[in-house]
Amino acid sequence: MLFIRSRDGIITVAAIAAIALHLMLWFGFGFDSWARDWPLVAIVIAGGLPLMWEVAKSAIRTRGGADTLAAVSIITSVLLGEWLVAAIIVLMLSGGEALEEAASKRASGTLDALARRAPTTAHRLRGKSIQDGTDEIPVADIVPGDLLAVLPHELCPVDGDVVAGHGNMDESYLTGEPYVVSKSKGSAVMSGAVNGDTPLTVVATRPAQDSRYAQIVGVLREAEENRPGMRRMADRMGAWYTVIALTLGAAGWIISGDPIRFLAVVVVATPCPLLIGVPVAIIGAISLAARRGIIVKNPGMLENASKVRTVMFDKTGTLTYGRPVISDIHTAPRFTEDEVLAYAASVERYSRHPLAEAIRRGAKQRGLTLPDVTEVSEKPGQGLTGVVGGKHVRITNRATAYDVDAASRDLIPDTPSGMESIVLIDDHYAAMIRLRDEPRASAADFIAHLPKQHEADKLMIISGDRESEVRYLAEKVGIEEVHAGVSPEGKLAIVKKHNQRGPTMFLGDGINDAPAMAVATVGVAMGADSDVTSEAADAVILDSSLERLDDLLHIGARMRRIALQSVIGGMALSIIGMVLAVFGLLTPLMGAVAQEIIDVLAVLNAARVAVEPSKLSDFDEE
Repeated sequence: MLFIRSRDGIITVAAIAAIALHLMLWFGFGFDSWARDWPLVAIVIAGGLPLMWEVAKSAIRTRGGADTLAAVSIITSVLLGEWLVAAIIVLMLSGGEALEEAASKRASGTLDALARRAPTTAHRLRGKSIQDGTDEIPVADIVPGDLLAVLPHELCPVDGDVVAGHGNMDESYLTGEPYVVSKSKGSAVMSGAVNGDTPLTVVATRPAQDSRYAQIVGVLREAEENRPGMRRMADRMGAWYTVIALTLGAAGWIISGDPIRFLAVVVVATPCPLLIGVPVAIIGAISLAARRGIIVKNPGMLENASKVRTVMFDKTGTLTYGRPVISDIHTAPRFTEDEVLAYAASVERYSRHPLAEAIRRGAKQRGLTLPDVTEVSEKPGQGLTGVVGGKHVRITNRATAYDVDAASRDLIPDTPSGMESIVLIDDHYAAMIRLRDEPRASAADFIAHLPKQHEADKLMIISGDRESEVRYLAEKVGIEEVHAGVSPEGKLAIVKKHNQRGPTMFLGDGINDAPAMAVATVGVAMGADSDVTSEAADAVILDSSLERLDDLLHIGARMRRIALQSVIGGMALSIIGMVLAVFGLLTPLMGAVAQEIIDVLAVLNAARVAVEPSKLSDFDEE
């Protein structure tokens, strides 16, 4: 049904009906030429003219391309009175376009699913609390500052902050992290998250069209509309192929003196392997990648991935698990480790920061009982704050701690390596929690695997972390080149420099990686926690797995190989057919049938990309 909903699909069905009616009138009733040809004339006029108009517009934009031959074939067929041949070419051209459109719509199933799942209505409070009643309004009518009730098991309609209630939300659909995050007064909530069993009162902080959910939908829509580089390559090849076909057609006409030879050549030359084979291969690769937990946003990267020679890694979340662990706790004289850790973990229940999970996990391992939090807030530059057991707890960085409590300068020890969180209780230094992010178990094997199997000859770590921490990781995984303490602008400059020596790949997972990711030949986001990072990346690996990254490299190489097989193989068979037509061994009708067979072979071969091979990756992550 999806096939015939488009204009090209309707033309295809009409062309089949016209050809069938023509054959019935010819063989069944023996009508004369005009009586049996009128269905063909009708479809060529009604269906062929719109198609040729599109071809003409495309040719003006691209200076000719793969489908120009089809238009030439239709015009030649009409001039020579070969209406059946013209109708078959209309069928081929419209059928190819309809198949590509139908396949593209299937490939955008994720976008359709997101659109269907998007919140459409919200419950706006009539007063200050849920008890005052609510009005159901369209999500589009929400403005920042509106108070909304998010009922149990309901989708959160917009991004905002909790102002009343205590519960939890499932944000895994948005972040890719399998976490149910606790929510209390001051907690941030995201559009599209699923509320738990408790109603929450939320104040909208931005309109629905600017929400996290809308950004995800927008990114996927942009990916769907992005025309891939492989198709542009097909257009360039099609331009040369068109010159060859027209030259052979003219030669056949000159040799025989019969314009039918020219028609036979251009009919068998109709380049549907170029028009259909490449898009089918690309769509198949996107589908296969999705089944492996990889979202391909820029299809052109699939071709470039197999050419990458320089691979640049961010540190946290790429070569490491992004799950820091507590290495030690330094406390002020009046506090104990367990006391401070319990306070910190209580507040960190309301944060999705990677260090928050480490602190919560550390408290759980010690079997600590966490006191209740009555208020929580996380504002830029102030750290995470909360009221725990009547005490004001702040979890922040060293600079903020110095500003809040001047005496902390003499109490907080220097940290030669690793990460740290400073805990202030009632605005006095209480403890420094040191953490370290260990490398993935298979990171060293993967680094060794890249030069051997993917011809990557330059590997480096580019990170904003301190040099001692970055070099610790580099030594663990076997990377010699290290750039530490690098700003986003610095990362961008390094990538630009290495782009001059060949294709590059940058892997990261933070907002500060986005500029470098956008300018690299291939940008890959690991986990895609950040909206900005997701928008900058060419592909997103949802589970941050090195095995999935290897899958992506192999999918790209396989897609390019099979697409070229379909294109070059289809063109080679067509050229053989053209040579036969030059010498009169193929009539226009026989050429049209031969081209249909070539098309089917090219498409079937391209469709192999979507079929998962028995072994795709040659790297097995432990």
